Amino acid sequence: MENTRHNIWKDDEYTYRAAYGFTPNIRAYLHKDNKKRDAFLVVPGGGYCMCAPSESEHIAKEFYFRGYNAFVLTYTTDITMSIPLRTQPLMDISRAVRYLRSRSDDFCINDTVVICGFSAGAHLCSMLAVHFDDIEDPDEELNKISARPSAAILCYPVITAGEYTHKYSIQALLGTEQSQEDIDFFSAEKNVTSDTPPCFIWQTQEDAAVPVENSYLMAQALQKAGVKFEHLVFPFGFHGLSLPNVDFFAGNFEGKYTLEQVENAIDHVRAGTCIDVTEERRQELIEQFANEEDLSVPEDEARKIAATYKDIQMWPEMASIFLDKVLK
Repeated sequence: MENTRHNIWKDDEYTYRAAYGFTPNIRAYLHKDNKKRDAFLVVPGGGYCMCAPSESEHIAKEFYFRGYNAFVLTYTTDITMSIPLRTQPLMDISRAVRYLRSRSDDFCINDTVVICGFSAGAHLCSMLAVHFDDIEDPDEELNKISARPSAAILCYPVITAGEYTHKYSIQALLGTEQSQEDIDFFSAEKNVTSDTPPCFIWQTQEDAAVPVENSYLMAQALQKAGVKFEHLVFPFGFHGLSLPNVDFFAGNFEGKYTLEQVENAIDHVRAGTCIDVTEERRQELIEQFANEEDLSVPEDEARKIAATYKDIQMWPEMASIFLDKVLK
């Protein structure tokens, strides 16, 4: 397996003020057989405050072994929640899709690009699925390349900025003052058209962080627009389950590279050199990152916990079957 990092923006193109030296990038997981394959782009969640490692390499390798050339997108987030992100993450994922297609020979991929997001990352995927024609790329040549994903997998997604939203994700995007125009734009269900790509959606009924109504809103909008979709709701399970196998619960996965922007920001928080961050928020973050705990468990215990999620462990297989049907 070839594993390489690629920045998707040039230095003079990327101007987000709270980047703290970070540049959005993709991490590639490539087969070495020179066979052209479909691309699978993983988009971790994290409330637009971080890109969670548990939803990155763990998933990329799953679909790498299912035959894809896989990629992980580390996009712009803001752990300080000081400067509204607005469309910057959407510009990142739009650029990532165009970037992959522009370098199809280098990455040994064809024109098929599947995007797969989790929580806020699924919101970002849903936004690209409905707004792919609305984002202009500053690079004239890349702007000629379609940013429309071939299909989207939305895992316990934030979909709406309305009644059932995850308020902290939308606050990170828009700040505390939100216009109705902004709410409508960032509510994916309000922007679905017949050109929206096929979507595979799954969530748990018990999700206490993102109301399950989010996935229903998207499914209903897709049905109304005549877009192919599959919608699964599992009865049990907490938010953030990723792929709940033994490796997940035992913490046997890499992907901490997705925390680069967070780690840079926290260094500035501790030094008091962060941008537009209130003292109250700064102290919250210092305390939070001083008491980080490892939530992984010993493998014997992980095996017992994973056994209770055999149904959710099947979602990659069901998504693969769906993709085989809609991408023919």
